[in-house]
Amino acid sequence: MKSDSLIEIDHVTFGYDASRAILKDVTLRFARGKVTSILGGSGCGKTTLLRLIGGSAEPSSGEVRFDGQRVDTRDREGMFRLRRRLGMLFQFGALFTDLSVFENVAFPLREHTDLPEAMIRDIVLMKLNAVGLRGAANLRISEVSGGMARRIALARAIALDPELIMYDEPFAGLDLISMGVAANLIRTLNDVTGATSLVVSHDVPECMAISDHVILMAPGRIVAQGTPSDLMNSTDPEVRQFVRGEPDGPVKFHYPARPLADDFDVRTETAQ
Repeated sequence: MKSDSLIEIDHVTFGYDASRAILKDVTLRFARGKVTSILGGSGCGKTTLLRLIGGSAEPSSGEVRFDGQRVDTRDREGMFRLRRRLGMLFQFGALFTDLSVFENVAFPLREHTDLPEAMIRDIVLMKLNAVGLRGAANLRISEVSGGMARRIALARAIALDPELIMYDEPFAGLDLISMGVAANLIRTLNDVTGATSLVVSHDVPECMAISDHVILMAPGRIVAQGTPSDLMNSTDPEVRQFVRGEPDGPVKFHYPARPLADDFDVRTETAQ
C-alpha cells in the first residue's frame, strides 16, 4: 500500500559550506495529490528544498525520499527515472529563446520518449491548449509577454504528465491578471491531472487561495505549517508578521552584524 506522502524530508541538514547551514534538521511530508505552498523570505531555504527533491543537491545529513525511494544523486539511472516523473517550472521560465513556443514544449517529449512526431504534435497542442496558448504555438519566445512565457513554461513542465510538479516563484514579476491566471492554472492542473504540486513563493494571497497545505519557513527551519486558515488565524508573532506583511516583528530588517560604531572605529584606526 502506498504512503499518503509522495515526498518525505527526513531530518535533513544542508549547507553550501561548513560555516553556514541553509537547512537545519528539517523534517517534512508532502501529501499526494495536494497543492502545498512553501512560503518564506528570500534566502530561507525554499528553493533549496526543491533542489534536494530533484536531486540537483544532496543533503549533508538526513534523507530525501520520493515515493518511498531514497533520492540518491550518485545513482545516475535512478535519477533519470526520478526526473522522468517530475516537472519543474523555473522562476523565470528558463525557456529556450532560439526555439519556438511549440518546440519548447516538445523538447522534453523528444528527449525522454520515442513517440512519433504526429503524437508529439498532438500532445504539445493539448498542453498549450490547457494553458490557453494553442494559438501561440508558432511564435518565437521573443514575441510573447512575460505572463505568456510563464504559461509556456508550465505547458512544458506538464508535457510528460508528471506525478510531481514543482513551481519556483511562479508569480514573480507578473501583473495582477497574469498572477491570477497562473494561480488558477496551478490549482486546476493539479485537480485535473491528480498530480502533487509544490509551490515555492513569498506571495501570500495567491498561495493561500490555491493551497491545501502551507509551510512557513525562516532561515534553516520550519516556523509553522497547516491549512491556509490555520496560518492566517495564527497568533504566533512570526507567522502573523509574515502573512500580514508587517515591517516590525520577530523578523528583523538588518542581517546580524556587530554594532555600527565598531565598524567606524575600525575605519578610524586604519586611517591613523
